[in-house]
Amino acid sequence: MTTKILVPELGESVLEATVSRWLKKEGDPVQVGEVLVELETDKVNLEVEAKSSGVLAKMEIPEGGDVKVGEVLGTIDENGKQPEAVAQKEVTKPEKVEEKKQESVRKNGRESEQQNAPQLTPVAARLARENNVDVSQLSGTGTQGRVTKTDVEQFLQGEEKTKESEKQAPAESEAESERPENGVQAQVEESSSITTSQRPEERSRMSRRRRTIAQRLLEAHQGTAMLTTFNEIDMSAVMDLRKRRNEEFQKRYGVKLGFMSFFVKAAVSALKIFPRLNAEIQGDEIVLKKYYDIGMAIGSEEGLVVPVLRAADHLSFAEIEKRIKDFVEKTEQGKLAIEDLRGGTFTITNGGVFGSLLSTPILNPPEVGILGLHKIEERPIALNGQVVIRPMMYVALSYDHRIVDGREAVQFLVHIKQLLEDPAWMLVEG
Repeated sequence: MTTKILVPELGESVLEATVSRWLKKEGDPVQVGEVLVELETDKVNLEVEAKSSGVLAKMEIPEGGDVKVGEVLGTIDENGKQPEAVAQKEVTKPEKVEEKKQESVRKNGRESEQQNAPQLTPVAARLARENNVDVSQLSGTGTQGRVTKTDVEQFLQGEEKTKESEKQAPAESEAESERPENGVQAQVEESSSITTSQRPEERSRMSRRRRTIAQRLLEAHQGTAMLTTFNEIDMSAVMDLRKRRNEEFQKRYGVKLGFMSFFVKAAVSALKIFPRLNAEIQGDEIVLKKYYDIGMAIGSEEGLVVPVLRAADHLSFAEIEKRIKDFVEKTEQGKLAIEDLRGGTFTITNGGVFGSLLSTPILNPPEVGILGLHKIEERPIALNGQVVIRPMMYVALSYDHRIVDGREAVQFLVHIKQLLEDPAWMLVEG
């Protein structure tokens, strides 16, 4: 009896996925609940588990193939028989005995390596596997020392430079001995050499998430009347409050008091006053939402993801900080669930963590507003007739001008500025 391995439900509005990796090969034994294959959607990565025990009889869809919900990925033979082709090879090739011994040695070696190997993010593991990188040589810079995609790329770049330097040394000595007397001729030959051999290119297929991001960004530009307005905030009061209360806050709640909780609170307050920024357009109607699910844009190795803080108006500062920390860890580990990303009424994105001083964030449809935060930088400003140095942050609000007027957008940012420059107002508002 055979059991089909089917593509499971992928979540709301997600209809397709890409087979990113098979963890088993045809003929391998499998147990109920064992992960067989990883799928990549435009939002999260999913693991498909075995529904029965037996042998993986056939892999219908290869790695890199696109699939839809309900499509057959492969089959499991519950009687535990190997595929006929595999069985024939085992019988007709006596050298398989020796190969099995060698494979056992290699497997033991891999197991011993894995005991000392660092943890890798899913994307980093795939990149290391594709480039035959010995993971025991990698050191991680991610959360809890996990190896990220950037760590693997830097390792590969280091290896490439080493190879180039090894090649270049004998080549230079040979060129020195055969250098022509005519300097012009030497320059021509050198120029010709550069044009033919020193223009390397690398071609790779866009991931499903990157393809979806590209499509959605294009749709946001083409399908909305997007405009951006700016303001700047003196962050002195918030920074002073964090300096005085962060240690006590961390001891009590087990998480640092960050900037994002202040901006979430301020944004919710502003959305209540200017409800059209917490709305969406459906046909000829404007849908004003009386709940506040705030999307938090987080950069990942595969592209931007936007997990959602549900009912943010009912969350305390500590609850907001804990959930943001949890989102960041899940993103780095590739463990975000569909539910984490579903919906959202307004988004906050912080380019300041990467050093951005100013930007125009792009809307996340069907939302009609997105708040962009930036790097805090000490700058001279005029205050009470004097020039003083203060930690300043530029903030940007992109909005859909079809339903949000410029007056509303400007006043929205002014309200956030007032709350951040005098945080006590957040307590007064509750």
